[in-house]
Amino acid sequence: MKAKYIRVSTTEQNTHRQEETGIKQYIDKCSGSIPFKERPSAKKLLTAIDKGHIDEVQVKSIDRLGRNTLDILTTIKELTDKNIAVVSQKEGLTTIIDGKVNPVANLIISIMATLSEFELAQIRERQLEGIERAKQRGVYASNGGSQPLSREKFLKKAKNALCAKHLNNGESIRRAAKLSGVSNATALKVKKMVFSV
Repeated sequence: MKAKYIRVSTTEQNTHRQEETGIKQYIDKCSGSIPFKERPSAKKLLTAIDKGHIDEVQVKSIDRLGRNTLDILTTIKELTDKNIAVVSQKEGLTTIIDGKVNPVANLIISIMATLSEFELAQIRERQLEGIERAKQRGVYASNGGSQPLSREKFLKKAKNALCAKHLNNGESIRRAAKLSGVSNATALKVKKMVFSV
């Protein structure tokens, strides 16, 4: 039996353009960044496949399976391994024809996988280059790039200065934090800095 998988990003979006009559439909209204296996209707679809009720899954376009290329490829491979044909109407892609894996679809999927790996490698390379340039300028720190404040600058911040004042007046860490509008952790840090001198 054929089934159609439909996904839209928000509950407000209309699914009518993707819907078809005379075919079992599984509709998810969620972000494409959510892995296919974790979507409510996709889970139901996979259960129906495992029970042998479905042998073909249709989608309006390949990106309905996911926004992440790796997730899309993983989903297609898992369905193909179960002898389930994936038919993407927009791209004209059918993974299994007459019970045999479509070599053209395999080629396209392989190209997609290669491009995905290349893109990931490029992103990593750009990140490393950016970190190296930041280190050379002296503005990179392992805490995400922000330079830690010096003791003087930290204590000069208005709320921290107020917290220090309350602590000097004998207030507890919790009370000083509440009165100055800082967290207990910040108040503790202020206390360590003030009383360590």
